[in-house]
Amino acid sequence: MDLTIRPRRLRANESLRRMVRETRISSDSLVYPVFIKEGHNIKDEIPSLPGQYHYSPDMVCEAAELALQAGVGSLLLFGLPAHKDPVGSEAYHDHAALQEGIRALKEHYSDLQVITDVCMCEYTSHGHCGILNGTEVDNDKTLPYLAKIALSHVQAGADMVAPSDMMDGRVAAIRQVLDENGFTGTPIMSYSAKYASAFYGPFREAAGSAPAFGNRKSYQMDPHNSREALKESLTDAAEGADILMVKPALSYLDIIRMVKESTNLPLAAYSVSGEYAMIKAASAQNLIDEYAVMCESALSIYRAGADILISYYAPELAAAIRKGDIG
Repeated sequence: MDLTIRPRRLRANESLRRMVRETRISSDSLVYPVFIKEGHNIKDEIPSLPGQYHYSPDMVCEAAELALQAGVGSLLLFGLPAHKDPVGSEAYHDHAALQEGIRALKEHYSDLQVITDVCMCEYTSHGHCGILNGTEVDNDKTLPYLAKIALSHVQAGADMVAPSDMMDGRVAAIRQVLDENGFTGTPIMSYSAKYASAFYGPFREAAGSAPAFGNRKSYQMDPHNSREALKESLTDAAEGADILMVKPALSYLDIIRMVKESTNLPLAAYSVSGEYAMIKAASAQNLIDEYAVMCESALSIYRAGADILISYYAPELAAAIRKGDIG
């Protein structure tokens, strides 16, 4: 057959396939989520997230060691308080679990990139991401609290803050307070397009953050909407966000692509707890090859346009990149 164009020419062997790859992945772009719990000498496996743990501040360096030895240099930290109240006061307490965990990590690993999740849901007695006015979250009353939380993280040593609450104006509020306190060089990674997703179930158990009533659909995004994600992302960029984020990842690859093509900021994607747990559960039933699906799922997120991947599989993905199975 007389064929001039034969795409298979560039698939003939592994060296050639690697040379012409369109999507290239580095372990430098991986971020590993870690949960820090109030207490001492704690390393408890999280039932909803097999292979992930709650660490007390004095034990969290074990998570850093795991990540760094795999080639992952960035952690995203979440805090679990012993006490909750309506205004989430433990979120900005100078000696709360998260703040103490930050200090422990920075004392031992000065080059580790410590990013902190800024939200209130883990800390409030009602489980919502802000201050309540009756049964509704009051957007504007919440902003000073979020800024106060972010400042406490940075004062403890955090390198970057990541607001995940989805309040309007929170990036501007945080940027203003950080700048006023001399932290003009601290970047903000905004959860700019965070959807009200069913994929967060395992995380809510892991972080103890399920709402006591209602849901978060009045502030997290409607999964039906795509253009709204661009509106949110452009707004956060205008308010001073340094990195944007789409969350979840796998069911929102179209959103990742849209935001990547419409902005000039680095773009992160969060492969959330439900995505991780589904792969783990299907693998436990011998229905899929966990390693292969892990690699392919991550590749799809990068292919869609993500520059940064937040994943519970980050250490395993870094190993896969070293082996050449992905990357």
